[in-house]
Amino acid sequence: MTNPVNRQPPALPGTAAPEAAGAGADQLGTALLTDHYELTMVQASLRSGAAKRRAIFEVFARHLPHGRRYGVVAGTGRLLDAIARFRFGPADLEFLASSGIVDAATLAFCESYRFRGNIWGYAEGDMYFPGSPILVVEATFAEAVLLETLTLSVLNHDCAIASAASRMVTAAGGRPLIEMGSRRTHERAAVAAARAAYIAGFASTSNLRARYEFGVPSAGTSAHAFTLVHDSERHAFASQLEALGKQTTLLVDTYDVARAVRTAVELAGPGLGAVRIDSGDLPVVARGVRELLDQLGASSTRIVLTGDLDEYSIAALAAAPVDGYGVGTSLVTGSGAPTAALVYKLVARAPDDHDDSPLQPVAKRSVGKPGRGGRKWAVRHRDEHGTALTERISLLPPEPGPGDRELLVPLVVSGEIVSREDTEAARARHRAALAELPPYALQLSRGYPAIPTVFEPDRDEE
Repeated sequence: MTNPVNRQPPALPGTAAPEAAGAGADQLGTALLTDHYELTMVQASLRSGAAKRRAIFEVFARHLPHGRRYGVVAGTGRLLDAIARFRFGPADLEFLASSGIVDAATLAFCESYRFRGNIWGYAEGDMYFPGSPILVVEATFAEAVLLETLTLSVLNHDCAIASAASRMVTAAGGRPLIEMGSRRTHERAAVAAARAAYIAGFASTSNLRARYEFGVPSAGTSAHAFTLVHDSERHAFASQLEALGKQTTLLVDTYDVARAVRTAVELAGPGLGAVRIDSGDLPVVARGVRELLDQLGASSTRIVLTGDLDEYSIAALAAAPVDGYGVGTSLVTGSGAPTAALVYKLVARAPDDHDDSPLQPVAKRSVGKPGRGGRKWAVRHRDEHGTALTERISLLPPEPGPGDRELLVPLVVSGEIVSREDTEAARARHRAALAELPPYALQLSRGYPAIPTVFEPDRDEE
């Protein structure tokens, strides 16, 4: 048995040694991004014979966090990429074997694992509500259950970020928002957060990896350290202007704001791109800076505010002469709701391992956490003006009316990904889905979901 004290950390799955990971680390297999009990369930179900039973799992939220009125689907594209890389490589298998986590039969299953089932989901950027089946996974029990942890890791994070970001975009009232939370979260979470925020309407990010991987526009100029390292604020401003041009954004609150603004305009002229304010009583400071810029002839110079902003403080700045915002900590922590409270639950299964056996609804009856058995379909019921009225969930394929919109789209068919969209498509979908909601959905105050979720009875039972 390996001595856990003297044992060297294993190489990352798929690599020979940690230092060999390099830039290719993002393409590593995702199979070990899971919980121990997913594999022990596979082992036990292989013993019982249930591993081969057809099963359907669904991802949904029992409630919206913090009394919010809607949630935003995000992370679908990342999840599909992760499922495509869900492979147990030689290093993974050696780790599982040497650690005694699973037996030989389960190792053999893992070695040949490929997801060969079907997945449907709400399209990325769309809205969801309590009970919305935002992802439906159909496969054998063993194939599907292994995806639980990975699926929830991706969707709980990205949906939480996108839901908070959407509220911030609404509060900004058309003013652009920059995502700048990389220094306030895990380095990989920062990339995912930038992507989710962009889908929900943010204009850009400070994170270069998000631009590299997902094409999110990036922006950035300087921090207080840049000013402090120079002998004077004037020297710092002059250097930045020489390097980046007059359309750059100068940070003016390192010392005295008014003096900094005067220096900035003196050096750049009235064509200075923007000034950034990161501290103080932001509405008061912004009004003073706007007045001073106008007096100095820099009426086109924009004002960008940063500094622990969230949707509420952004809404409070609506009357201030501001041209944009940078949001960090609140964005990457979901503005107080860092998880979307999504769950991944078995809702139907076959009574045996025959492919043609009918699926039977199953649901747990836990106190406070009851389930709804049966594979679901979803339609957003809208009035003649296109305004959403209800989220209708049924146990049979829907018969949509003229204004209704079916919500589940095929994402994976027989193991093959059939729906790959870029962030621009998801971003456009979010704008359209948001426009469907009734006006009170955009209120920041706590309240009920914007539209009710209606679970329709089986038509054969009516």
